[in-house]
Amino acid sequence: MKRHHVHLHGDESTAQAVGQRRGKPVLLQIRSGEMHQAGFEFFVTPNQVWLTDRVPPEYIEFP
Repeated sequence: MKRHHVHLHGDESTAQAVGQRRGKPVLLQIRSGEMHQAGFEFFVTPNQVWLTDRVPPEYIEFP
């Protein structure tokens, strides 16, 4: 895909619906608060999608 940022959403049902556009979605929890405290930048779009350049694996909660 041609994405330049990681796309995040705070609402699980919305994230599920968006993920289904490309097949079976897998939702991962991101410890974004910890990322922010560590200096990672986040941006929010007008439609409430949060963007960041990358998510290091230590901030991902795998199911």
